[in-house]
Amino acid sequence: MWGKLLGGLFGLAMFKIPGLIAGVFIGHWFDRGMKQQFEQAGGFAGLKRDQGDAQGLFMYSTFAVMGHLAKADGVVTPAHIDKAVAFMQQLGLGAAQQQEAQRAFREGKAADFPLLQQLQTLRQAFRWRPDLLQMFLEIQISVAYVDGRLSDIELKLLQQVAGALAISNTRLQYLLGRFEAEARFSQRQTQQTPAADAVADAYQLLGVAQSCSDSELKKAYKKQMSQHHPDKLVSQGLPKEMLELANQKTQQIQAAYELLKQHRG
Repeated sequence: MWGKLLGGLFGLAMFKIPGLIAGVFIGHWFDRGMKQQFEQAGGFAGLKRDQGDAQGLFMYSTFAVMGHLAKADGVVTPAHIDKAVAFMQQLGLGAAQQQEAQRAFREGKAADFPLLQQLQTLRQAFRWRPDLLQMFLEIQISVAYVDGRLSDIELKLLQQVAGALAISNTRLQYLLGRFEAEARFSQRQTQQTPAADAVADAYQLLGVAQSCSDSELKKAYKKQMSQHHPDKLVSQGLPKEMLELANQKTQQIQAAYELLKQHRG
């Protein structure tokens, strides 16, 4: 229908009545081709199936790459195991889902795990959803920092992950700094620390300089909230089990912004 309608309107605008007839005829064949492709994909059921497949791909890739990162330094430490278990619990995975996650983690640890191939498949599935790909990278950054430091091997591996997802090294360096600031800011919320330290971390968390204007600060805050908004990410394919991760991100962003507004008076 849309092909005939648009083709007819375009033909009418360009060549009057003859163009209208030709446009409708061409649009008819376009509609037929699109209809066949849609039916071959399973119609609306296919769209639903593809969404589920994409979420499964995201979940599998998360735990497989997590396992690969855990083995980056040659041995999986107890801290990495604890991180994976805690992550599964945080997501509220059922027994069957935990088994699938554990299987993905084990496969990711294997020496012959096709890391780049897996990441390319992930990027292809979410190529129009850069916020989701960034969320994936942020999860892997948290895994790399599980022991409180980032080794050269882990950094190199994160660079490979970022590159395969078409995320620049500059962006990766920003996300690494942001993660460190977020971790410190979260810790300082529960401790009595100098206000200046918390303020500095809040600026870094939001990705702006302390000399920024109020409007620049607000713009950065809105951008961060948009990138990590749970409803937006879930609608784009983030597994619902990971909704709490996005909630935590937005809570930290909100807390940082509120602190800076108070600090600025």
